[in-house]
Amino acid sequence: MLISPAYAQAAGGEPSFLVSLLPLILIFIVFWFLLIRPQQKRMREHREMVQATKKGDKIVTSGGIYGTVSRVIDDNALEVEIAQNVKVKLARPTVSENLTRAEQSQSASPANDQGRGGGQKKGLLDRLIGR
Repeated sequence: MLISPAYAQAAGGEPSFLVSLLPLILIFIVFWFLLIRPQQKRMREHREMVQATKKGDKIVTSGGIYGTVSRVIDDNALEVEIAQNVKVKLARPTVSENLTRAEQSQSASPANDQGRGGGQKKGLLDRLIGR
């Protein structure tokens, strides 16, 4: 005979259940460190910033409205003055940025004071309104 008969090979050992789940576990770990954990950190920082908002703080809402907190109504609402004698009631979670805290953290940094000549700094809200 010129051609030898072909025999099926015996099946090798199948990979264990853990080895077959290993790629899924690795993908979850990557997602955890690259997506889930940073998002949770941002949410926690935003929640702390919103809870620390007090009367007199200059804020920006998620809708892009600049204003000054004139009264803290309760844990869920703020009264914000957006123009002279124009006050609106806002839900606290709609505050996207606290400009007062941002200005304080910038002025506390010594690197930001170099080369400014010690002049008076105007806040972003004051520059926009023209005060």
